[in-house]
Amino acid sequence: MAAAASSFMAATGTAVLIPRVLTAVRTTRCSALLPLPPRVSDAPFSSSVKLIPESRRFPLLQTKATEDTSVDTGELLTDLKEKWDKVENKSTVLLYGGGAIVAVWLSSILVGAINSVPLLPKIMELVGLGYTGWFVYRYLLFKSSRKELATDIEELKKKIAGTE
Repeated sequence: MAAAASSFMAATGTAVLIPRVLTAVRTTRCSALLPLPPRVSDAPFSSSVKLIPESRRFPLLQTKATEDTSVDTGELLTDLKEKWDKVENKSTVLLYGGGAIVAVWLSSILVGAINSVPLLPKIMELVGLGYTGWFVYRYLLFKSSRKELATDIEELKKKIAGTE
């Protein structure tokens, strides 16, 4: 049929459109994913998900409360009110609290902006890993440097508490 159409086109100079007959050709697809096994039941997740109690899954992590750990909200509120009444500069405390909230908000915006730059997050991770390695080498690896770190922390606690 194709030969007849090409000879007709050569003789007359016009194109002939021949409808193609669709044949059932099975094509093979290359995929790195393995096919899923067929579902056994019609009910979704009925046999595939088993709920196991936490105590059976992690028996070594099981703990039990020995005392009553309930919190009395009235007592908590009265303690907070007493401590708030003892504060002399309430406006300063509110100003510092508001400043802390604004600082957290601005730092989250800054981190979001840094994360949007393509290579910068990975570079920051490398800087963090380098600093962590230096800190471990400088302060945690040797006994004398651990003692030095402990004394530095104690001095800082005294400065913050105002006992120095």
